[in-house]
Amino acid sequence: MADEPKSPEPSAPPAAAADKPASAASGEPLKAEVSRTDAPGAGVSAAPVAEPRQEPPAPKPSNPAAATTAATSEVSSATGQPTAPATPPAKPMPAAAASKPALGAEAAVKPAAPAAPKAAAPAAPKAAPHPPPAPAPPSGPTEPPPPADMAVPAFITTLQRTVEDSVSAVSYYVGDWTVIVPLAQMIAALGHLRDAPDAAFDFCSDVTATDWPPRKDARFDLIYCLYSTRHRHRVRVKVRAGENQPVPSVTGLWPAANWLEREVYDMFGVGFTGHPDRRRILMPDDWQGFPQRKDYPLEGPGELLMENPIDWLKLRQSRDEADIE
Repeated sequence: MADEPKSPEPSAPPAAAADKPASAASGEPLKAEVSRTDAPGAGVSAAPVAEPRQEPPAPKPSNPAAATTAATSEVSSATGQPTAPATPPAKPMPAAAASKPALGAEAAVKPAAPAAPKAAAPAAPKAAPHPPPAPAPPSGPTEPPPPADMAVPAFITTLQRTVEDSVSAVSYYVGDWTVIVPLAQMIAALGHLRDAPDAAFDFCSDVTATDWPPRKDARFDLIYCLYSTRHRHRVRVKVRAGENQPVPSVTGLWPAANWLEREVYDMFGVGFTGHPDRRRILMPDDWQGFPQRKDYPLEGPGELLMENPIDWLKLRQSRDEADIE
């Protein structure tokens, strides 16, 4: 059998230059291809190009800063460097702001604001002031004189005329009359006030005393409160005496003054002379000191003898127990 002529094998379609490896592709372009860089309109599709549409421009956003895209992450295809973000358009300056001077001019016109004062350091605490010195103790009571428009009672004026130098001062306080009599004229003045018809002070209602230690020469004020049952009027008679100065007793004028003078002797230590029974009336006979004096110890006479008052009380108790046994 004769060899039949072989039909030619179908040739493979020519491969595009882009599909060939770089070593096999020729440097010249193929006939059916156009160079992407040399021919005009490189990279443009071979399809017919329609005419561009005339579209209206996009409206500007009300906030240009918000419409600006963050282009810092985009890279230029030509340089390979990141592109800078687009600068937002400057806002138009209002007319009111345009009339104001620039910040630099305003700063040049206005003086610099004074610097804020520095906070002062806290002052060191001041030392506590010394307390004022204690006032001096009073040297005696106030003896207000009677008002100018008030008449002195007749029994006082009669006493002043009858007994010479018997009245040192006359005082009026809270509705009561007070006559200050020297110690030397005490018995004569009191006798006149008891026996004079216009006085007639037949009742000695009280005898008491007050202690004024600053007055060294006349420490005590002896006060005799007199009352007239006939005329129904009162008067106080004050006599000043020293600590160890003897004072005559008035028990011969008013016997009721017996116990009253004993109380003054017991509490203040005033030594009455001519008293029928001068002894203590409230405190024990062996009591030390006089409780109503202003220099008397607060814890009792034990302070005068021993440092501990309890020891003094124990000593007294042991003595009393010995007397009972």
